[in-house]
Amino acid sequence: MPQGWTDEQQGGTYRLVHRGDETVFGYAVGPHSWKKFLHPPIQPLWRTEGIDGDIRVVSEPIPKERFALFGVRSCDLQAIAIQDRVLIGDAYADPRYQARRDGAFIVAVNCGKAGGTCLCVSMETGPRAAGAFDLVLTEIVSGKEFLIEAGSEAGGAVLAGLPQRPATESDLEAASAIIVRTAENMGRQMRSDDLRELLQCNLDHPRWDTVAERCLTCGNCTLVCPTCFCTATEDESDVQGAMTSRKRRWDSCFTLDFSYIHGGSVRPTNRSRYRQWMTHKLSTWWDQFGTSGCVGCGRCITWCPVAIDITEEVRAIRDSEGKEEAQPDGGT
Repeated sequence: MPQGWTDEQQGGTYRLVHRGDETVFGYAVGPHSWKKFLHPPIQPLWRTEGIDGDIRVVSEPIPKERFALFGVRSCDLQAIAIQDRVLIGDAYADPRYQARRDGAFIVAVNCGKAGGTCLCVSMETGPRAAGAFDLVLTEIVSGKEFLIEAGSEAGGAVLAGLPQRPATESDLEAASAIIVRTAENMGRQMRSDDLRELLQCNLDHPRWDTVAERCLTCGNCTLVCPTCFCTATEDESDVQGAMTSRKRRWDSCFTLDFSYIHGGSVRPTNRSRYRQWMTHKLSTWWDQFGTSGCVGCGRCITWCPVAIDITEEVRAIRDSEGKEEAQPDGGT
């Protein structure tokens, strides 16, 4: 555990620094989300084997490994719930994701520190952990005491085997105060109650040209985003042609090939690709899945090489319409 360390995050900036205490969870989220375990970057699907002209198709087995995800923040809990909805919550379920998800034991953490790009309060996804977890921790004394709550029978069984004492009223008050303080110190804010309509009414806004001048279409924002789920398939063969294989890999709507159809790409410009990502994430995701695609983790801001900030882009479009950027409860 990174005891005594914290992170400093702003647009395009991430630094690790000493805190000067023994806090274990005194940091926000890093570049890697839990997505890489449940929905891995590369997933083999099947392969063929051929001997003397006899070709056999072999499906890659359903994974049997089980995960204990430790230190999951509320924004990432919400992201896992969104991926559940996308990948296993409809008529067609991804069996490999399902297997990994069924075998996951989740230990969540209530955030005691907001990062410089965090906006979970605006997106109503934190900082108090909510959703499907087995245990949730709140660090009330740096590196020494944690308030622990069970969220499932499996979590309760683990908790029963830990050295513990009953929580006092002062423990509960201290834990609540930590969460309130975190909510009051969000690094970013973004009014979210009207985003769907705001963006749908501004598909030809000049702001898309402005942001396109900066966007590198590198895809960093989609790779670090805990909810982006797009993939492509690739086929490979060995030199002798005796074996071929197909794998699935993460893809990004920022690549030209992502929207390629016969004759060319549907979205050939930086402007069209950035607009696709942002409007899908904040607007049309509601039409597809009934939620926003943003959980307020701030990773897309921190890890953008040119520090493009979705909260600034939304604010610019809103301001051009003369609409007031409302201050969410607990924002700064």
